[in-house]
Amino acid sequence: MRSDDNQELFFGAKTEEKGFAEVLEEVRSHVTREESVLLTDKADAELLKRNVRQYLLDHGLSARGYSADELVSAIYEEMAGYSILTKYVMAEGVEEVNVNSWKDVQVQYADGREVKVPERFESPEHAVNVLRRMLHASGNVLDSASPVVLGHLGKNVRIAVMKAPVVDEEVGVAASIRIVNPQNLTKEDFLRSGTATEGMLDFLAALIRHGVSVCVAGATSSGKTTLTGWLLTTIPNEKRVFTIENGSRELALVREKDGHVLNNVVHTLTRPSENPSMNVSQEDLLDVALRFDPEIICVGEMRSSEAYAAQEAARTGHTVISTVHSNSCEATYGRIVTLCKRASDMGDETLMKMVTEAFPVIVFTKKLDDKKRKVMEILECEVTPEGKRNFRSLYRYEIKEVTRTDEGCRITGEFVKGEAPSEGLCKRLLSNGMPKAELERIGGRV
Repeated sequence: MRSDDNQELFFGAKTEEKGFAEVLEEVRSHVTREESVLLTDKADAELLKRNVRQYLLDHGLSARGYSADELVSAIYEEMAGYSILTKYVMAEGVEEVNVNSWKDVQVQYADGREVKVPERFESPEHAVNVLRRMLHASGNVLDSASPVVLGHLGKNVRIAVMKAPVVDEEVGVAASIRIVNPQNLTKEDFLRSGTATEGMLDFLAALIRHGVSVCVAGATSSGKTTLTGWLLTTIPNEKRVFTIENGSRELALVREKDGHVLNNVVHTLTRPSENPSMNVSQEDLLDVALRFDPEIICVGEMRSSEAYAAQEAARTGHTVISTVHSNSCEATYGRIVTLCKRASDMGDETLMKMVTEAFPVIVFTKKLDDKKRKVMEILECEVTPEGKRNFRSLYRYEIKEVTRTDEGCRITGEFVKGEAPSEGLCKRLLSNGMPKAELERIGGRV
């Protein structure tokens, strides 16, 4: 049967064809007035769709450019979902959805592709209303008094939204929706994508397992959290891991088999509040973490004064892994010092001594112009008995050639093994239980 025959059977012979926005408003008004229970969080999706379908049929409504099924689905997404954003926010392999304006939406995939989507909102007002609905899930309000809002959608979606007067009225809204892939990547995934070599990954995993704190640095979307998440999956089940994340969960480390939890993990989240007595910060959770007898503490990202508490924990026998925004390995130490100064009035040199002792190894990640993520360098900061700091580049990625065409950018390069770990770091690994054979395997010397 032809699609137009289906259309006629569904809508009936006296179908009144209108624009989508007009049909949507009529159906929304009916459901809000007569069937508001269908719009609650626990409502049955299929029941709402059936109700919409029946209303269209009873009133002979259709929309220009939509088949019967397309119209029902589109109305449902507007009323209970997130309009054109729904299928991208929920799609596998999507890492980020960027709304540059009501008619310009771009999707970034895990493989580095960035694609302009064919869909667009109906108007600037429509875009604002959809983003308001998304922010409502985390109790946030987007209006003229609060034109810049940070929120989350579920455990693994972060949302940052701006509206007029911060952006132009004709733009409507600008938003960044970051989706954390719930699938934990394997070592083979990193090797296949060319993010790092097996030797680099084995070296970093060995550090964490044997008590050496590591900071993973880089820009937004450079792969910091992805690499950190994988490193934490290499932790033996018997070691106690305490994670601290800001606002939304990006780590999923609990392992189960036959309904039983195999490992020893406590996941925690901050709780921002305008009421100081109700606010739970990363710094607060770090203080709590020390009471849970953790062997490894993960601070999802050092953004402020929690950096001071993190380095204190790392210098008092705990293994700490964290991330920070920075533009190189060496610059990372200065960045952490700057964050520590928000909690302490110590001098820069004193804080630098503390920070380099706390995080002897820095990993720098970057998303290159070809959209591929690389571990650009693994750096050790060796602190000599005299207090001198020696930077040792243990591994690095060297770019050999960059070719740019209308189709995009192609980068060729290679990973280079640099200096061996310092004698002090090797002794520390051995004293923390690393077998001599494993130390030699990762390039250490005795």
